[in-house]
Amino acid sequence: MSNKFEGYRIFFPQSKRAKEGLPIFPGTILEHARKLGVEIASECGGQGICGRCVVRIDRGTEALNPLTPAEKRLQLGRSERLACQATIEKPANIHVFVKNAGQYSILSETIHRQVEIAPPVYVGDGQVWRRGPQGERSLGAYRGHLYGLAIDVGTTTIVFQVVDLATGQPLATVARSNPQKTYGDDVISRIGYTMQNRGGLAELQTTVIEAINESLEPVLSEQGIDRDEFYDVVVVGNCTMRDIFFGIEVSSLGVIPFEPLSTDPVNVKAGELGLAINSEANVYGAPLIGGHAGADCVADILASGLYEAETPSMLVDIGTNGEVAIGDKHGLMTCSCAAGAAYEGAAVQSGVGAIEGAITNISLRNGQVDYKTIGDKPPVGICGSGLIDLLAQLLEAGIMTRKAKLPQAFAVTDGIVFTQQDVYQLITAKAGLRLDQDLLMKYYGVTADGIDKLYLAGAFGNYIDAANAVAIGLLPDARDKVVKLGNAALGGAWEMLVSSRSREQAETFAGKIEHIKPNELEDDFLYLVAEKMYF
Repeated sequence: MSNKFEGYRIFFPQSKRAKEGLPIFPGTILEHARKLGVEIASECGGQGICGRCVVRIDRGTEALNPLTPAEKRLQLGRSERLACQATIEKPANIHVFVKNAGQYSILSETIHRQVEIAPPVYVGDGQVWRRGPQGERSLGAYRGHLYGLAIDVGTTTIVFQVVDLATGQPLATVARSNPQKTYGDDVISRIGYTMQNRGGLAELQTTVIEAINESLEPVLSEQGIDRDEFYDVVVVGNCTMRDIFFGIEVSSLGVIPFEPLSTDPVNVKAGELGLAINSEANVYGAPLIGGHAGADCVADILASGLYEAETPSMLVDIGTNGEVAIGDKHGLMTCSCAAGAAYEGAAVQSGVGAIEGAITNISLRNGQVDYKTIGDKPPVGICGSGLIDLLAQLLEAGIMTRKAKLPQAFAVTDGIVFTQQDVYQLITAKAGLRLDQDLLMKYYGVTADGIDKLYLAGAFGNYIDAANAVAIGLLPDARDKVVKLGNAALGGAWEMLVSSRSREQAETFAGKIEHIKPNELEDDFLYLVAEKMYF
């Protein structure tokens, strides 16, 4: 029986990978994009709820189903569809233009502490050897260099460093968006995808591995590096991201009590994962803490030195998931919450990620709005740091009340409007994160005055105006103690890559951290969250 779709293809001209197109099949445009590795924002994971996956059909509209109820609720332009709702029903060649496909500005700068360069791989008798939990094993013949990869797999972005293991020197840093965003902007959506789709876990794993392989290729060419000279890899990420990377089941993270199957570190050969380096290279997944506090939080703590400090400090990493850690060498506590999605553009009408044209800084002067955008491009929306500035400025100007009431929508530009619903999304997100900070300080027995330093980790923490974050109640009033760490997760991954001792220290303190779930400890938790919604 002939296939009526045979000979017809779908094209995404913006994407280098998809210019040649893909044979069409009876599925949505989003499903075709996933197969091609084309990144389309899909906050809700393709449920037709978020309205983020807008595409323009430049050719082939006649082959698609009529507008769905979900699409009719939106003010879509002519020839625009939601990728998750537009289903190919008839044969035709289809050309798709992806909206909101701006280039992400991703934080790759990080700190590197002074450590002894002593990785677990070394050269002996013309072979490369690795010291590991099961003893020593040969990784093959020495080819002249020892290279490694430090990888931070974030929910939104992927950043990795190519490192000379002999010197500890990073030779290249690569940053890109995580193509898994096509399956949903948050970990819950991706966990759900693995639970609801046969082979979903393998699909998500392949997506991230192929993204790293693709991004590594030009580095190898430019640096003249032989891929077989890579012998060690360290991977960090939250619990979901780390376990998906290694193909470990994540469904337990989506149901009560929301815990990973294991918090232990992982060691797997690169060849088993499909990572395009020496197949015998060891790939190390740093230990997890518990709940949704993962290997990225362990790396943050390592990079900050929190675990060996004499006096207590607090560390806050605000991302799609927020982690808070507090303590010193005498003990550590952590907690985690879904904190950053709203501040990365999700559920905010004019919110966007850190893409070119995103408004990063806002000030109100004499009724006029001043702003800066990424890349000095025309404004396309407001990213997290800009949203914090906007809330603080509206509050200071009396345009928004301390009860978080915005009498009418506020126009930042002619096409970018901030609404009461946007305020609600942002104060809900900040309330949970601030409550976690306050409760963690209470449980540890210190106040904001009593902490030595307030470390801010990650891109969000790096770019926010601390004074404005304090003004809206996102952070406690310890602005004079703020230390910005940059991409501390990547810094911690680098340290575990080049120092066996640091790797051992991380495993030791990770196993002793007390992970707190305030929502289970506080009977009036929801009331406490509601209290933090106001200013």
